[in-house]
Parts: sequence; structure tokens; C-alpha cells
Amino acid sequence: MTSPTMRSLGPEHRDRLMHFATEVSFPEGTRIFEEGQSADHFWIVRTGTVTLDFCVPGRPPAVIESLGHGELIGWSWLFSPYVWQLGAEAMTLVRAYELDAAQVRQECQADPELATAVALWVARVVAHRLQSTRARLLDLYAPHGSGLTNST
Repeated sequence: MTSPTMRSLGPEHRDRLMHFATEVSFPEGTRIFEEGQSADHFWIVRTGTVTLDFCVPGRPPAVIESLGHGELIGWSWLFSPYVWQLGAEAMTLVRAYELDAAQVRQECQADPELATAVALWVARVVAHRLQSTRARLLDLYAPHGSGLTNST
């Protein structure tokens, strides 16, 4: 299963978003955002690896996903109350495109076609990450030979 990248947007919508993008970099070990912080930007990975994690009291953050080239870092910026539900850390030097979430939401309000394209793109990302998480949980906790292949 391949991860939905920005390529899953049509070229015209991708170009519109990239018009607002600025190039940034995060040194290895940089916390890009933390759970509970305002989700006011989002990023598209150009190079490097980012992990998504969540807080576990009394323990280091639990890593749930690794992201690489072309992948979206964060989707909480699209849904009110615009607060990160996870944290993110640069595992290597990361170069990314940064987009201002309020600006993108404003553009989407002005252009319903862009709004639909962005919403579908983010929905594909969320669905992919949920499926990946489900597979990892089954690998960890399902008894071998359980016969679990699909659920609704």
C-alpha cells in the first residue's frame, strides 16, 4: 500500500498550494510540533524522515508512523479546533515545504473546487494512516493464525 502524497492532488490544485509554500529545514532531533499545540502550519517532506508520536505518561513518546519524501506532516490544521493530536520529530535532517494553515483554509473557502481536492487528499492520508496503524496493531496483538483479514 503506497502512501498518498501531494501527487494525489491534481496539478492545478498542487500548484495553487505550492504558491503559498516556503522551504524550511529541521535539524535531526527537532520537535516540529507537540500534542495540544495550535496546528497553524503543515508541511510536505522534501527529504529526510519525520516520526509521528503520542505522549505516554512516564515514558518517551510512542512512535506510531514514519514519514518521508512527499508525505504530509499533520492534518489537524484542517479540522477545528486546529490542535495537534500527535507530536512530530525530525529523525534526520528534514527539508520540507511549510504552508500556513489559515491561509490555505481561506483559499479553500474562496474556491470550493480547491477545498474538495484538499479535503479528499487529507482524507486519503488519514485513511492510509489508520489502515497502517491497524496493521501494526494486528502484528503486535493479534494471535498468530487468527484469520483476521478484513473488518468493516
